[in-house]
Amino acid sequence: MISKDTIAQIFDTARVEEVIQDYVTLKKRGVNLIGNCPFHDEKTPSFTVSPTKGIYKCFGCGKAGNSVNFVMDHEQLTYPEALKYLANKYSIEIEEKEQTPAQKEQQSARESLQIVHSFAQKYYSQQLLETDEGKSIGLSYFIERGYSMETIKKFQLGYNPDSWDGFTKEAIKSGYKEEYLLASGLTKGEPGKRFDFFKGRVMFPIHTITGRVIAFGGRTLRNDKKTAKYFNSPESELYNKSKVLYGLYFAKKDIVKKDVCYLVEGYTDVISLHQRGIENVVSSSGTSLTVDQIKLIKRYTPNITMLFDGDVAGIKASFRGIDMILKEGLNVKVVLFPDGEDPDSYSKKLSQPELEDFIETNSKDFIRFKSDLLLSDAKNDPIKKAELVKDILGTVSVISDEVKRSIYMSEVSSMFEIGEKALYNELNKSLRKSFNQERRINNEPEENFPIPQYKDDSQQSKYSESGLNHLEKDIIRLLLNYGDHEVVFLIKNPETDETDEVATTAANYIVVTLVQDEINFENQVFQKIFDHYKSLVEEEKEISNKALRLNQDIEIVEVVVSLVSTKYELSENWKVHHKIYVTTEDMKLRFALEHAVLALQLKRIELEIQDIQIKLKEVPEEEVVVDLLTSQLTLIELKKIVSDKLNRVILK
Repeated sequence: MISKDTIAQIFDTARVEEVIQDYVTLKKRGVNLIGNCPFHDEKTPSFTVSPTKGIYKCFGCGKAGNSVNFVMDHEQLTYPEALKYLANKYSIEIEEKEQTPAQKEQQSARESLQIVHSFAQKYYSQQLLETDEGKSIGLSYFIERGYSMETIKKFQLGYNPDSWDGFTKEAIKSGYKEEYLLASGLTKGEPGKRFDFFKGRVMFPIHTITGRVIAFGGRTLRNDKKTAKYFNSPESELYNKSKVLYGLYFAKKDIVKKDVCYLVEGYTDVISLHQRGIENVVSSSGTSLTVDQIKLIKRYTPNITMLFDGDVAGIKASFRGIDMILKEGLNVKVVLFPDGEDPDSYSKKLSQPELEDFIETNSKDFIRFKSDLLLSDAKNDPIKKAELVKDILGTVSVISDEVKRSIYMSEVSSMFEIGEKALYNELNKSLRKSFNQERRINNEPEENFPIPQYKDDSQQSKYSESGLNHLEKDIIRLLLNYGDHEVVFLIKNPETDETDEVATTAANYIVVTLVQDEINFENQVFQKIFDHYKSLVEEEKEISNKALRLNQDIEIVEVVVSLVSTKYELSENWKVHHKIYVTTEDMKLRFALEHAVLALQLKRIELEIQDIQIKLKEVPEEEVVVDLLTSQLTLIELKKIVSDKLNRVILK
């Protein structure tokens, strides 16, 4: 684990403008720098870098962060990987916390396995390109498939000679220990009878997202039906097949750029599409799609398009994968290739523009695709049709996003001419069944396993958090930009009835006021930021947003940077040359703070009144009605007081 001191040194050394200038041409504009955003196509520069604040912000696509976030986004690295990348760039020695003997041994084993795989890749590539057997068998196979030398070298394709232990002997001769050859799965067999696991196969290296080889896929060129067509490396300290996607290292930048990931079945599908110029494509490497693989894609885009060949049985088997993708909150489309074709074969028949047009034209929403496919089986059988609707509702039920689910329910209702109320009733039955099954699997009592009931829009509570968002956002913006500013407030002394001047920080005023009123934020990121300032106030520490700007939580960083960034800045020329002075927010900070806090208080009161009115419509017991009406009268009086302070007129 990288020490806090090292992380602080990296942030202090890696100036955001220096890091970004490796990728973007920046020009001076006032105190900031500006350039074309590297995360989306734009002609007019909207990407702003603030050296003084150590942040960047694109006012076009919304990307924002610090130097580490930029490297994470641009290179698609994890937080620790980005730190190590910058440490290497600035020659900073990584200081890691003391490891236990077991941790050191594990790290040593991983590094040794990594070195073995790197050697294997180079050996297989050398055999393919420089030996007679490799050229005549392996290289000729790849060329027959239409792969160029550029593609072969890009994917580091190789060949393992058809000898009993050629690779194993060469590895041991080169100084690699047998125990790591066995641990990698590249060598098999009993002592004295070792052999090459991939002998006589063309080799497909499997890379991590940073380009390290951690496993291989091997394809036999024999026609023997008893021999498995593909072998994959067994799982090891390095390789967990459920957490790896073939081709992601080569595809990640294009996935981000095009904001969609094409998902195919095999290695050759990925390579062939790359050769046609379609690089935003990955494969699950012959395994069933896993949640970890879906989360990997989610790091780069929320959109997945699954490319299927014409095998109907195979497509139906993949429906579970579609449900998993939807459950993780991603969007899914499906493309079906012509009968007898797959992405590999069909890409050879079309040019890049034709292939891109085919994919775009034939992309179907998962519900439309699933319905069309299953309706051909159901035909005019009403019972089968009913089962089909239930099947589709089962898929819709895994969607957590309220808006998306509502839209899909309307689409299903229209498609099958079934009322939405009946569909929602069926949806709740489906949910109850799945939750009960999960409860039984986990051996949980029913009372500890609440079942959510999905309702149509007319049944949703009128208490909506969306009305609070801009008010909460304004409070957090003031905290971030002026939290350390001192403000003088006029406080009425109840004993003397005189007005006293009290100086305090903006952060102290906001924190104390909201805590006294027991106000929490609906937006969880805003709440985390508020809690940070609350702890600073309570512990009497320096009020600063630096820790938030350098936070490991990307959501927090993006919100913070967005709220401290300004798209336009006033030129000093207006003051110096034209003697024009503009009143800025910090000059009227007391008014801004009081107004923001009062506006939030007022909105909270209004929502509580609405909530009481909803409860009154349910006609509860008489005692409860009295309590509710009493509370409502109190809140109405409070509303008048707060409105007076805001100088607002109450219309109702």
